[in-house]
Amino acid sequence: MQAVWNGQVIAESEDIVSVEGNAYFPRSAVRADVLAPSSHTSVCPWKGTARYFSLEVNGKRNENAAWYYDEPKTAAAEIKDRVAFWKGVQVKP
Repeated sequence: MQAVWNGQVIAESEDIVSVEGNAYFPRSAVRADVLAPSSHTSVCPWKGTARYFSLEVNGKRNENAAWYYDEPKTAAAEIKDRVAFWKGVQVKP
């Protein structure tokens, strides 16, 4: 699968974990050069606290468009060290 935003492939892997309709890519499959730290967080009752990255591609920024769980709860252990996308990022086979 690939994650594409602003005309660029930002992540690519065959090792995808799908949770609640979201494709979680291994952190190692995501291009580090397009990730910008964000202070934004959100809380899921069964997964834990999500932290976010903004994306920077070809001079454009997509705020908080990627999220991950540093320390997911036990029920969501399979998404540790994985990143998911939204906000216009296309995830396709």
